[in-house]
Amino acid sequence: MKAIGYLKSLPIDHPESLIDIELERPIPAGHDLLVAVRAVSVNPVDTKMRMRAAGENGQHRILGWDAVGEVVAVGDESTTCRVGDRVWYAGDLSRPGSNAEYQLVDERIVGRAPSSLKDAEAAAMPLTSITAWELLFDRLKIPHRDDADGSMPRRLLIVGAAGGVGSILVQLAKQLTDATVIGTASRPETREWVLSLGADHVIDHRQPLHDELGRIGIDDVTQAISLTHTDDHFDSLAEALAPQGQLALIDDPETLLDIRKLKRKSISLHWEFMFTRSMFQTDDLEKQRGLLNAIADMIDAGSLRTTFGAHYGTINAENLRRAHRDIETGRSIGKVVLEGFTK
Repeated sequence: MKAIGYLKSLPIDHPESLIDIELERPIPAGHDLLVAVRAVSVNPVDTKMRMRAAGENGQHRILGWDAVGEVVAVGDESTTCRVGDRVWYAGDLSRPGSNAEYQLVDERIVGRAPSSLKDAEAAAMPLTSITAWELLFDRLKIPHRDDADGSMPRRLLIVGAAGGVGSILVQLAKQLTDATVIGTASRPETREWVLSLGADHVIDHRQPLHDELGRIGIDDVTQAISLTHTDDHFDSLAEALAPQGQLALIDDPETLLDIRKLKRKSISLHWEFMFTRSMFQTDDLEKQRGLLNAIADMIDAGSLRTTFGAHYGTINAENLRRAHRDIETGRSIGKVVLEGFTK
């Protein structure tokens, strides 16, 4: 089968940073599904893994943690999917990724793909949807709108709201919770994108966040989710959060955070890493299948829109290098997607 991989961690402009290769088609066992990959998207985790984890024992490392495809074979313990099912998933960081014609993936982290979206549109969504859902409901434990009693008005600040996770996070927060949603964006086009997704307000993260909140008449926020450059914004976030507030983050700060700055207000700190369940085979692993199906239902009902940003052509090394290069700039809007393999 065709695949794209690498042996050494190299800058993306190096011709061997990602290369086209041929591998044996894998065989499913246990809870695994064998999926014929139809479309993938590229996430910041792809670029980070490329630079941090080289191939081992002469074996190429295969990246890719978003896919839409068709089930072509199932393992002997599979009970939820059948051959011919159209599925979507974000996969498992500890296993070969979706940048291949065929991929093995545990059925417990696989959901049905939304029928109303084409493959490329759907491929933009799994990883960011899981991350956003887990941030809101597993880490910060913000109640769904139907469960909220109105006694605690929530003001949610999302730093980096125009990116892949932010784009679905804004929508989920507006659709499923009663929170006032404030996104950050620094350019006119990203500001308009975040507003179009339903944010109540958009502020500029290049300015002190507390000052920007004051500009729109908000004294503080009860929850803040930092999706990028947390080390740059940490002090400002600590100032902007209300006493007993919550701060969640997903990125990898380059400098150590002085979490003592959260103590005076009793602010709690929460990490989100959507691969935790699959890496550690947690008892609630199947929750990811459930939430992917819930997202698919919302999309098919018209209450969520795809965060598809740009189509970079077929799945090959050249196009993936271009996608990685653009993701590394940190200036992309929505998700970069590739579709199909060159025959």
